[in-house]
Amino acid sequence: MIEVVGDSSRDGEVALVRLAVEGDRIVDADTDGLGRPLRGLTLLEAAAVPGETLAADALANALSQVFRAEPDPGRVAVAMSGGVDSAVALLRGGPQAVGVTLRLWIDPEAPDSERACCSPEAVIAARETCHALGLPHVTLDLREEFRRAVVAPFVRGYARGETPNPCIRCNGSFRFAELLAFAERAGASRLATGHYARIVEHRGRRLLARGHDPGKDQTYMLARLDPRLLDRIWFPLGEQTKEETRAEAGRAGLAAARRTESQEACFLGGGDYRDFLGRHGVEQAEGEILDEQGRRLGSHDGFWRFTPGQRRGIGVAAGKPLYVLRTDSGANAVVVGPRESLAVETISARGRLYVRVNRAEVKWRYRSPAVPAAVEETEHGFRLLLDAPAYGVAAGQAAVLYEDDVVVGAGVL
Repeated sequence: MIEVVGDSSRDGEVALVRLAVEGDRIVDADTDGLGRPLRGLTLLEAAAVPGETLAADALANALSQVFRAEPDPGRVAVAMSGGVDSAVALLRGGPQAVGVTLRLWIDPEAPDSERACCSPEAVIAARETCHALGLPHVTLDLREEFRRAVVAPFVRGYARGETPNPCIRCNGSFRFAELLAFAERAGASRLATGHYARIVEHRGRRLLARGHDPGKDQTYMLARLDPRLLDRIWFPLGEQTKEETRAEAGRAGLAAARRTESQEACFLGGGDYRDFLGRHGVEQAEGEILDEQGRRLGSHDGFWRFTPGQRRGIGVAAGKPLYVLRTDSGANAVVVGPRESLAVETISARGRLYVRVNRAEVKWRYRSPAVPAAVEETEHGFRLLLDAPAYGVAAGQAAVLYEDDVVVGAGVL
């Protein structure tokens, strides 16, 4: 028998839950504020018990330490963010779905942390969505793990003069690794998420493909997922539009139908990444702004505040528009020049090709248009020979390769 304790506090109030667990069943419980007694319930059944917010939080914190369930081929684990997309994915999961939400680290000084997809408020919204449908919900507190695996590399990348994308690191490794591990512990046959993407057969492999809604396609953020994991993943919204998703949620009476979008780079909580980096250890030191010939044009208070391709906010005047061409972390310098000096025709990336291709379309920003390129495989990734010059390409960005609508490779520049 195992004894676990979960607690929760808010606005000076505290709730405490004690459970005695044997196997996957609760044999004794000390609780208050829940919708029904827990004694005799399985852990899966207990995860579906509603209650007052603090009591439900405390129960969730206790269950997360020991949660497991016997395998069931009909069970689907559904990643829940508290938003409309994951709520509809939960509907698609059917009567044996179990929701799971990752509570991740958010900058405590963020201006709008409540909108983040991993905030305490989002966790509560996700749990209430599950409980309103009579379904279990489990919260995994991974704040410190997320900080080490995603936030710290983001800070280090900028300190090196790169432009990293933390959402790709999160989705391509950390988030799905944790969610798939939970699905196995929950006895679920697969994991569903509310991402707008599809999984297709392409050249003899299961690979990611763009979602039906071009305005919501999320394959760029998911591109570094190992294709070997796709047999266990399901994207139920990949064939529909965002408008159809909201309408479906509305018909089902889900509160999430009216919820606003969560933010990218959730740990920023709506704040500016430059302010965040300044608070979290990246040195703020005055340096020089130089032209291509090395002549001093002005000064700045940190090279990492500038990104290749940036035009606004450089802080120097010239007879024609100037763009950030590159930054030098060692010298704490920013080099600026005309737009034509940004042009690159060859890009190298560390990563992998999922299938061999000679040509593909490449994206290095989520919202950038895809550019045709010749592809050469290298020892540690691939090299791209672009059909037309690219502008504003920066080290640390992700390069995602598409053949038609299918992701055939991904790496970091």
